[in-house]
Amino acid sequence: MAQTEWEWPMTNCQESQSERAALLRPIPYEMTALVDGPTTPVRGGKALSLNISSGGMLVLMDQAPDVEQVLKIYVPTPISVAETPTLAEVRWTRKLPFSRANGSGAYFVGLKFMF
Repeated sequence: MAQTEWEWPMTNCQESQSERAALLRPIPYEMTALVDGPTTPVRGGKALSLNISSGGMLVLMDQAPDVEQVLKIYVPTPISVAETPTLAEVRWTRKLPFSRANGSGAYFVGLKFMF
């Protein structure tokens, strides 16, 4: 039977079993430019964080960054005026099956913090 874009494979990975906390907040981000790549303007925007752990976070974005793309994300702190910039690597993306008429949609994006 053919797999639809909504049927994602289940994995049994210990790495993804760390303790997570719900975090529903808009998260500003910037996509880092490649050192040896073409000179392109840095793209950025806002993502919606869904959960966070010591190793990374799950966000909802309106675009699908490339796997291994490094993002500078601004992680919220208990003091609402302070945001801590953190580098995170895109580990995976999944498109939600609800697309708009123009073909755009939303994506779950798994991020791993870079230490």
